[in-house]
Amino acid sequence: MDSLLLSLNINPRSSNPPPLSQGLLPRYNLYKSKNLLLLNKPFSPKPRTSINCSSVSSLTPQLDKSPAQTLVFEEEKEEEEEPLCEIWKEIQGCNDWEGLLDPMNSHLRNEIIRYGEFAQACYDSFDFDPHSKYCGTCKYQGAHFFEKLDMGNCGYNISRYLYATSNINLPNFFQKAKMSSVWSTHANWMGYVAVTTDEEEVKRLGRRDIVIAWRGTVTYLEWISDLKDILHPANFGDDPTIKIESGFHDLYTKKEDACKYCSYSAREQVLAEIKRLTDYYRGEEISITITGHSLGAALAILSAYDIAEMRLNVVRDGECVTNKIPITVYSFAGPRVGNLKFKERCDELGVKVLRVINVQDKVPNVPGIIANEKFQFQKYVEDAMSFPWSYAHVGVELALDHTHSPFLKPTNDMGCAHNLEAHLHLVDGYHGKGRRFCLVNKRDIALVNKCCDFLKTEYGVPPCWRQDENKGMVRNSDGRWVLPERPRLEAHPPDTAHHLEQVLKIARSNNVG
Repeated sequence: MDSLLLSLNINPRSSNPPPLSQGLLPRYNLYKSKNLLLLNKPFSPKPRTSINCSSVSSLTPQLDKSPAQTLVFEEEKEEEEEPLCEIWKEIQGCNDWEGLLDPMNSHLRNEIIRYGEFAQACYDSFDFDPHSKYCGTCKYQGAHFFEKLDMGNCGYNISRYLYATSNINLPNFFQKAKMSSVWSTHANWMGYVAVTTDEEEVKRLGRRDIVIAWRGTVTYLEWISDLKDILHPANFGDDPTIKIESGFHDLYTKKEDACKYCSYSAREQVLAEIKRLTDYYRGEEISITITGHSLGAALAILSAYDIAEMRLNVVRDGECVTNKIPITVYSFAGPRVGNLKFKERCDELGVKVLRVINVQDKVPNVPGIIANEKFQFQKYVEDAMSFPWSYAHVGVELALDHTHSPFLKPTNDMGCAHNLEAHLHLVDGYHGKGRRFCLVNKRDIALVNKCCDFLKTEYGVPPCWRQDENKGMVRNSDGRWVLPERPRLEAHPPDTAHHLEQVLKIARSNNVG
């Protein structure tokens, strides 16, 4: 709890909370539904009928045909499934996805891709340009975030943005401008919190969904070399043997008082916002879903553990626990985060993690190359020998292989194997172990080459094709090309301190944090 008692300029004895912010990021018309009807029908995965896929060779493009003729997308022929609103808890992993991965359940496939696109939105909205004074920030205002990314019909609105201090020892991860006049000398935009606000989407999902999406790394993997492979006590609970990689810990917990964007750590921002939203939607069926790719996947698992350890998903009626909000992580190409004790504690807390990996990708194999969950004596070396480099993956693994896709070319570029859009492409074509790869959702294969060079050249999709028109330059009234000023993003909602204090009260009552 000491890690949260940081410069809160509020009176803990005050009974009057600060007024709710009317600013841009914190609210976005987050209205409630009073008439949400949920079905409580038990779910039993149905056996799947055979999949009508053409052979791999038929998916290989013919050079004498147009791309439109050669791109064949097959549809699954299957028995009618229950609607998502009836089985959402199973899809979110309440039974550890038993019977849903092999063969792949169509609802689960859709949800993995949907949450993967929330993570991809962090990349598509991030300013990577070191020649821009806005490098390291989000290109879009929160109110227009999903609209700008052609996701306006997703049914979610941004609740707040997340920031982290770049003054930690991960130099190859953070993006900094090469200019003297910049938006912030200390901060990097790290992702966002969003919530379902469209009532039709709430009904389709069967609950109100709170999403946390963390930014990771697009293609370059230099940040891996920054990891010191040193375990640091998490200090989120009362067990000092629960440890996480020190770089992840610093990124999540450090702050910079001199920077208004980093005056609260990423951890404090997340906990305060989850507390606010769960209070706001109290009485409704709620889920907390966290997603991220690469280093963002590590932050997703870390923040999921933190929320559960701090009991923010526990619904109480006075002193009685009445419910636990399910916490699910959809992790893509993520490294190991903590030691075996960390993994065991996540399991105890009921944190559900589905790790989507490409077996050709090296990132999921680090850290913990020597002692990891595959080593049968890991528990002994960690407990008895206090081995300092023992790591364990959390959750259930969905292992894919990019060599099974007929759309992708052979490559030694590890950035391609690590790419998030490539992972989503593989999910779309995966049906189970030993089953033929064929695309189901007609997801545009051109997305694979958005920021890498992975598609076969026959498809005519240029590599790394996504970029802002004219790199964001516009012609002003004088006919000159200029980079327009962007509206300044709000740093933190003014009620952050109040909700963080509520988190502290829960921590004190449970003697955690």
